[in-house]
Amino acid sequence: MSSRAAWRRAGCALFQADCPPSLPAMPFRTRTILLALLAIFLVPLAVHAALYLSQDRPRRWSEANWGSAGLLEPAQKVEEARVIVFTARTGAWKGIFAVHSWIVLKPAGATNWTRYDVVGWGAPVRVNGWAPDARWFGDHPKVLAEARGEAAAALIPRIQAAINAYAYANAGDYRVWPGPNSNTFVATVLRAVPELGATLPPTALGKDFHERPTLGWTPSRTGFQASLFGLAGVTIAWVEGVELNLLGLVAGLDLRYPALKLPGFGRLGFDMPALAEHPRR
Repeated sequence: MSSRAAWRRAGCALFQADCPPSLPAMPFRTRTILLALLAIFLVPLAVHAALYLSQDRPRRWSEANWGSAGLLEPAQKVEEARVIVFTARTGAWKGIFAVHSWIVLKPAGATNWTRYDVVGWGAPVRVNGWAPDARWFGDHPKVLAEARGEAAAALIPRIQAAINAYAYANAGDYRVWPGPNSNTFVATVLRAVPELGATLPPTALGKDFHERPTLGWTPSRTGFQASLFGLAGVTIAWVEGVELNLLGLVAGLDLRYPALKLPGFGRLGFDMPALAEHPRR
């Protein structure tokens, strides 16, 4: 059977349109579930892909602006300790559905910001590979979460311990999909500091990656998550909200700051406080 004929048979079974007598119609409940998944995951992604590809964006690394977005003061002017989680849309075809995230630290009195990323070439964990608030593939970064002063000072040693213990720090460990990738790294660190009350956006592909099927606390420890290698799963928590994961794409609801979570688009609704305080310029 040709691939075209196979697709036609699958389509007629789903929509019950001109099905050959030898091919029984798909049960109503199964058909409804499949149509719902199509509407929830594929339709938003297709719409976002069309919008994304219509924009004037850099297509190559060499064409992108990787300079500072001007969100942070020079570290010498900041006396207090700071912890900041950044996120920005990645580039080329990956930008249709994914963001890149990273962590920036500054102990009290330190004269430099220290930025931690995971990338897909060489040794994955990079320190100060870019300016702490640099654009990523030309996209202006957003502050996803932030701690200051004594709260930040208490978190920094635990964050650094989590970074040092990151299990996928060797060359060859990085995988774009389903992980471990840059978002797996940041999600791992966030699990070490649930007090930060932070969650990665639904477009942080790889945030739910686990080496084995997992059932347990979410990174914020405000709810539970079941995950099948990051390829399928469900999350119900106060900080993370309600999320359905299918092949790394996430759809759901934000409960704390009401918003829809859609593949490609990310959050559509009220901004989280950190995002509201640091708007896109």
